[in-house]
Amino acid sequence: MREALAAVNGGDGRSPYGGAAHGVVEVYATAEAMQRHIDLMDAAHTAGVPTHRVSLDVMSELAQTITPQGVIAVCEFVDVPLEKVTDVRLAVVLSHVRDPGNAGTVLRTADAAGADVVIFTDASVDPYNGKCVRASAGSLFHLPVVVGVPVARAIDFLHDADAKVWAADGGGDRDLHQVADDGALDGPVGWVFGNEAWGLPEETVRLTDGAVSVPIYGGAESLNLATAAAVCLYTTARQQRRA
Repeated sequence: MREALAAVNGGDGRSPYGGAAHGVVEVYATAEAMQRHIDLMDAAHTAGVPTHRVSLDVMSELAQTITPQGVIAVCEFVDVPLEKVTDVRLAVVLSHVRDPGNAGTVLRTADAAGADVVIFTDASVDPYNGKCVRASAGSLFHLPVVVGVPVARAIDFLHDADAKVWAADGGGDRDLHQVADDGALDGPVGWVFGNEAWGLPEETVRLTDGAVSVPIYGGAESLNLATAAAVCLYTTARQQRRA
């Protein structure tokens, strides 16, 4: 909620939503939460967002969690059309990612790594799923998010932006360190991450510039999606800043 209100009040310079008609529409809070979160109530007032005091019973009905924090914000959808995305240096494409917690964590990691866009393909989880929003920890409001795009179109878009597009795949024929050492992460890069259970289909991998695996030096069989994404994105961000 804090990040959404910041977007309404002007954003942080990276958000595509600051100063626009996106962000928080209404705020509902219990009396106790209003006292505990005076800063949020002040931010809502500054943004001209209506606030409503509700009982604990009403809050329990509104919330999707077992132990709500006592404050709920109603927000407009904040996704942007793919064609509005510009100046891409680091991009994330989520293809057939179904777990909202994973998706939200990847969104948060992409934001932290300085990504310019996260694209949820038409076969992926809804980024507005409550668990996904919570896992993103506000990052949903920090960078452009594109929703419902076919994976082939997303990859074509990144290629048209002169980006190298890599498929993250545990069975990839090149490992991440090799790709980094070859300088293939120095320029604009897009990463495609697939389903938690079965990864990316071969027809999707063929659309990219190649399949890349994260090297595993111990006895673990694999890394989960969010962890692999963090390694790939931070390795890329480091290479781009050193180039």
